[in-house]
Amino acid sequence: MALTPVVLALNASGLATAQKVAAALGAQLHGREGRVAQADAFFANTLDHARDLFTAGVPIVGVCASGILIRAVAPLLADKTTEPPVISVSDDGTVVVPLLGGHHGANRLARDIAVVLGGTAAVTTAGDVSLGVSLDEPPQGWALVNRVDAKDAMAALLAGGGAAILGDEKAKASWLADLPAGDAVRLTCGIAPQVDLGPHHLQFAPQQVTVGVGCARNCPPQELEDLVRAALSDAGVCDAAVHSVNTISLKADEPAILDLAASLDAPLRLFSAVELEAETPRLATPSDVVFAEVGCHGVSEAAALAQIGSDGTLWVQKRKTANATVALGLSPEPMTSLQGTPRGRLSVVGIGPGQAAWRTPEVSRLVADAQELVGYGLYIDLLGPLATGKTRSDFPLGGEEARCRYALEQAGQGKNVALVCSGDAGIYAMGALVFELLDRAPDQMGVSDAARRVDVVCSPGVSALQGAAARAGAPLGHDFCTISLSDLLTPRDDILRRLKAAAEGDFVIAFYNPVSKTRRTLLAEARDILLQHRPDNTPVMLASSLGRPEEHIRYRRLADLQVDEVDMLTVVLVGSSNSRLAQLGEGPRMFTPRGYARKIDGDLASGTQRKDS
Repeated sequence: MALTPVVLALNASGLATAQKVAAALGAQLHGREGRVAQADAFFANTLDHARDLFTAGVPIVGVCASGILIRAVAPLLADKTTEPPVISVSDDGTVVVPLLGGHHGANRLARDIAVVLGGTAAVTTAGDVSLGVSLDEPPQGWALVNRVDAKDAMAALLAGGGAAILGDEKAKASWLADLPAGDAVRLTCGIAPQVDLGPHHLQFAPQQVTVGVGCARNCPPQELEDLVRAALSDAGVCDAAVHSVNTISLKADEPAILDLAASLDAPLRLFSAVELEAETPRLATPSDVVFAEVGCHGVSEAAALAQIGSDGTLWVQKRKTANATVALGLSPEPMTSLQGTPRGRLSVVGIGPGQAAWRTPEVSRLVADAQELVGYGLYIDLLGPLATGKTRSDFPLGGEEARCRYALEQAGQGKNVALVCSGDAGIYAMGALVFELLDRAPDQMGVSDAARRVDVVCSPGVSALQGAAARAGAPLGHDFCTISLSDLLTPRDDILRRLKAAAEGDFVIAFYNPVSKTRRTLLAEARDILLQHRPDNTPVMLASSLGRPEEHIRYRRLADLQVDEVDMLTVVLVGSSNSRLAQLGEGPRMFTPRGYARKIDGDLASGTQRKDS
């Protein structure tokens, strides 16, 4: 699903234009703080905000000079096949310039914006300018089978050659009608596979075929794929003509069906038993046995028909093997929308300590894709404008179980949900609790069957441990461990046992949850235990509010560590007996040698001389 663009307004002079564009596109309007009075969200730094949106894959329409957007995204340019559209619009709306993503929607979007504003779309893509069409960007409902050959085919046309429009569905390919006629390039429009595709022969497939499937639990994936591909082959259908793979909601997590959708590069859509039962009058092979099993008289035929709607027909009746069934539906026209629901997704993401620069691109993309954000309110707030316009469900500290249950159940309804954590979601955060709930049966206070079928994606984040270590220097240069000092969920005796083991092992230790208003003793006990095994002057780093404007870093001797200068927003890093503070011009930096010093000292003792290479 393509993301909705974000419109950026940098100055009051362009606000009216930005408002018109945002209204026409149904897009969020983001404004520069202090310069724009009205917006859905505000940002402080244009370059940083544009980079954040671009990294997340969000199309950008900036009402500003083109150079601003160019400077913002230039360091991030890597793969033109995946980069989102970037468009600049003059303050008065007279000029609309697609800067990036011309063949991925930017040219079309620029033209649409120009129509709204009564301006000119300054499209510079050769095919669009000379021929009025981009061969690698067919309209919605069509797919280019051999996209890799589009560039050479377009070059042949731009060199003065013509095109022959062929195929059973050429009458429906109206966007190709104005191409010059000739034999330099053949353009076949149809669903049947072509055997001689290449730089001078492209195929455009109208997406008119729906695939309906059903299978037994744990059906061998190859069995289902072989059945489906045989049906498509017998019907004369290429993969690109497949609009969707469709089945009953009960099969949302069936590996064979998930593999099939991936193999066909087609979206998977799910229908409830009630929705499929409504198709019973149109079924060729209704079954009372199937009804008794899943609550509808057919799965594969009904799913193909439910997707295709009343104008479509059941083209290939149910075929089956021991464990699988397939049926095909056929639409009279290319299909441009999807019915049913997608498989729900829960993205468990860690946003780092807080600043956008420490948030990974993958996390930004998952947040941008999500329909709903779930988490502790402060963490969602730290996403800034990236969270604007999304449904958000805030939970307080202490509501962790309710937070995870809610996120899973929302995903179970077919939604794309992001569970937002600080740091890394798998380190003292919600990742483990999500899987703990999924591992429990419904009668063991687990989650619903629908929630257990969702796609769970975990994305790494910069942990507080990593952030603190980076600010310190290199305290984790040798063996280290982390210990949470919260005894709310972990028995106190277990914490003390781990403290003693880590002290005896001479690990660098990162303490999470060091204190709270009601927990004030374990940090002092930890200090005293460690002092039994390492020197009084062992360096300790206290890092509070990492990555935020109020960040505060300071160092203490282990013997001088005081509980009162630590809070829940502080990470405590205690060095090993080998950790040191290097005194630099900017202040002390903490590091833990790994053993290279022994080698250097050995070289010195042996008189080994080194030369710069």
